[in-house]
Amino acid sequence: MKGYVFHGPGQSAWQDVPDPAVKEPTDAIVRVGAVTICGTDLHILKGDVPEVRPGTVLGHEAVGEIVEVGSDVRTVRPGDRVLVSCISSCGRCRFCRDGMYGQCRGGGGWILGHLIDGTQAEYVRVPYADLSVHALPGSVPSKDAVLLADIFPTSYEVGVLNGRVHPGDTVAVVGAGPIGLAAIATARLFSPERVVAVDLAASRLEAAKQLGADAVADAAEDPGQLIADLTDGLGADVVIEAVGVPESFELCTRMVRPGGRVANIGVHGRPATLHLEDLWIKNVTITTGLVDTHSTPTLLRMAAAGRLPTAQLVTHTFPLDQMEQAYDVFARAADTGALKVVLGGQPHDEVAVPAA
Repeated sequence: MKGYVFHGPGQSAWQDVPDPAVKEPTDAIVRVGAVTICGTDLHILKGDVPEVRPGTVLGHEAVGEIVEVGSDVRTVRPGDRVLVSCISSCGRCRFCRDGMYGQCRGGGGWILGHLIDGTQAEYVRVPYADLSVHALPGSVPSKDAVLLADIFPTSYEVGVLNGRVHPGDTVAVVGAGPIGLAAIATARLFSPERVVAVDLAASRLEAAKQLGADAVADAAEDPGQLIADLTDGLGADVVIEAVGVPESFELCTRMVRPGGRVANIGVHGRPATLHLEDLWIKNVTITTGLVDTHSTPTLLRMAAAGRLPTAQLVTHTFPLDQMEQAYDVFARAADTGALKVVLGGQPHDEVAVPAA
């Protein structure tokens, strides 16, 4: 089969790789129908995630069909159409019992495309299938469903829930890429007074408006002043960091009000300065987190009911074998306008390659 293989910083290829096989009785083999590319994959290619060894097939998000299961798998069977979660869960360790699947100590957590071969291939082995794949309703197209493997649960859990968004809050989202846009969409479920999007790209700020941002600010033009003007100088109740660079994190800590919350989603490859000399007296809460995907069943039901704007985030679609072209378009988002790129799709899904 073919898979997209990481060979070291700046080196990758769509190439022949061995077919996966069931290794444990809790495994499932999935024929991949649709995948997407995550900003974390770009961090891996830059060398920001040193745990990923050369030779690893990348990817941690997919929709596909079960083709084989181990003897202990009970909840899915061959022929089932499923969502492959970005997080695998053993279901038995202390953290899994607490619903903190991202911290699994039983061989799960974020392993696909990280510690083992991932989903950007024609087939993928999924450990702990009973808790790590979700049966999909036929009403949710593959190119929409694949966004529920990572970005929507990540934005919702690590951004909105960790940030404790309440009705009437002012919420600032720094970074209007796919994660930030999904945070805007899911923050609105809690009826904040306003959501403000901050980004450098005009196209992404326009996308933020389409997804429900009440105000937008160019990151290069003192967005802190806009937040101050909107809140009588207090600052935002919740600030969600969705970029992953020191400058954006430090901006978030400057925009939050006393007693407010900073929810960091971004994957940071460099140290960021924590200005405790300013923050210690402000009662500010700062949270970090890897998604646990405990919200995935809820989000799937919402998507099936048409309550999540998944389709609006997909800007480019490709056949699965055009992985290298898709990576190029996604990596050059400032030029191509890419938000989420989806590769493949079920037969009833339209797949077209737009001009870059």
